[in-house]
Amino acid sequence: MANDRIKLRIKFRKYGPIRFIGHLDVMRFFQKAIRRAGIDVAYTGGFSPHQIMTFAAPLGVGLESNGEYMDIEVCSITSCQDIMERLNGASVPGIEIVSVNVLPDTAGNAMASVAAAAYTVSFRQGREPLTDIAEALPVFLAKNKIPYIKKAKKGNRELDLKPGIYKLTYLKAENTFFMLLDASSAGNIKPGQVIEALLAESGESLQENALLITREDVYANMGTKDKPEFVTLDAIQA
Repeated sequence: MANDRIKLRIKFRKYGPIRFIGHLDVMRFFQKAIRRAGIDVAYTGGFSPHQIMTFAAPLGVGLESNGEYMDIEVCSITSCQDIMERLNGASVPGIEIVSVNVLPDTAGNAMASVAAAAYTVSFRQGREPLTDIAEALPVFLAKNKIPYIKKAKKGNRELDLKPGIYKLTYLKAENTFFMLLDASSAGNIKPGQVIEALLAESGESLQENALLITREDVYANMGTKDKPEFVTLDAIQA
């Protein structure tokens, strides 16, 4: 019976050459890894059953991450530690399971839970901007509105990035940004958009392939829209 199933949230890292593997291939990899690991995964019904599996905010190709999430349903488990060890035993270099937790029945799935994401961002050597970031950033953050033109096949549209930048700091010694950005389906701000808008204030363009981006974690909002309380998705446990 469906209500006998156990919901698991699996947190994993994606790094190295694997960062160039797209989301569909990552999904196929986990389907095979789960079978190889002998996990008692639950399947959908119908003529073409498939593993019950959802991902939180699929990662863009070329980005590394220390905090990706996948939800699955299983019919039985020995322990979360056992599931983690089995999956790591069936994994490949570049994908590492870092935690497995049982979810409460009331928890939304990983994709629906996403409200924000944290990133570290730096410039590739030789592609640093001329703009003095330490000087420009306070002026940038003090603006009431941060316009950004989003280009699409159906035409360009102007966005205001300001409401979706929850945190933005810069460590000059390490030439690295830390960002906490809106990652909900309604907002979904990208780190590159923020850097583009910042450099545009000084009349400078972001060079192609200039950024090294790592997604550090993904968050749910346990508060309200006006007073958000962000918690990592692995903090939601039964």
